[in-house]
Amino acid sequence: MSKEQAIEAAVFRRLLKHLDDRKDVQNIDLMGYGGFCRNCLSDWYAEAAADAGVDVSKDEARERIYGMPYGEYKKAYQSPATEEQLVLMNESVVKNKAARGEA
Repeated sequence: MSKEQAIEAAVFRRLLKHLDDRKDVQNIDLMGYGGFCRNCLSDWYAEAAADAGVDVSKDEARERIYGMPYGEYKKAYQSPATEEQLVLMNESVVKNKAARGEA
């Protein structure tokens, strides 16, 4: 592993720790304001694993990102979305598509 890869891996681990420490921050808020959420990270994780020739299921990827099975996380930490959160998230999805040239 190169020094750059080691640094990137350390940053990723720190991001996961930060998100774990801030379970009060809802995925929908991350998505609405930042354009990504824990589910996005788990999708990216599974995609990177596939690119590396490693088979990682959606559930396995989510457990890696959430630190527990997704259903348990959802039950313990996720609250119902408000109308305002849904509007912001939907606007963010449109911005993401535009940024990728899909809109």
